[in-house]
Amino acid sequence: MEIIRSVAEMQRWSLSHRLGGRKVGLVPTMGYLHQGHLSLVQALRPACDVVVVSIFVNPIQFGPNEDFDRYPRDEARDLALLEGAGVDAAFIPTVSEMYPPGFQTHVEVEKLPQHLCGLKRPGHFRGVATVVLKLFTACIPQFAAFGAKDFQQLEVIRRMVRDLNMPIVIVEGATVREDDGLAMSSRNAMLSPDERQRATSLIRALTKARDMVQQGESDALALRQAMAQILSDAEAKVDYIAIFDPMDFSELEAVEGQAHAAIAAFIGKTRLIDNMRLK
Repeated sequence: MEIIRSVAEMQRWSLSHRLGGRKVGLVPTMGYLHQGHLSLVQALRPACDVVVVSIFVNPIQFGPNEDFDRYPRDEARDLALLEGAGVDAAFIPTVSEMYPPGFQTHVEVEKLPQHLCGLKRPGHFRGVATVVLKLFTACIPQFAAFGAKDFQQLEVIRRMVRDLNMPIVIVEGATVREDDGLAMSSRNAMLSPDERQRATSLIRALTKARDMVQQGESDALALRQAMAQILSDAEAKVDYIAIFDPMDFSELEAVEGQAHAAIAAFIGKTRLIDNMRLK
């Protein structure tokens, strides 16, 4: 596995493979890898000859009072996992490499971020779209994989790719969960043992909403109230609970056609998100 730290070197590496007729896949990450990330590598294997995993904690998608400094980092651990997964290259740029002095160009998707995490974290998806586009131009992939746990991020990237006519296929990876249902996340490492146990309230709340829909409940308010009770019992501080249309992220009053549920909640100081298709 090659370790690449400059954009120019990454571009040369990727172009050499593409000129040789090989398909390049990219898994963008912020590091502190887990099985969810590695599953995205495997999701690219059927279509790609070589796979790149980027590791970059992107400062411009964090707000001033968020957890940029607390975000877990362990490059040696990550590289060992990638080596074991058979990854062909790890792209690990510095902040100054990605955002050189005088940087002033950003990418903004207009409507999709006006919901859920976009409302709670102003500027977050502007930072996400900008860094992903920069990773695309550095790694020059034909395929890129993103996890369904970050459902809004996935749809923002899909919209950016469509709107800007990028020749990249976006591959969706299913949410990978721990044995007790907690969605795998790098932020789980920030949880104390007690908080880790309480964090399962997110999947329990989502499962409750899905079960209620399967049993005939369609009122979104009733679903949100049932979810809120489970989170309250676990002493989770709710950031939002949403029942929404996955096509445009508009809030639903009733579950009739397609419907998704999403939660963002603080367990202690750690903000976790999860989502589930209801119908």
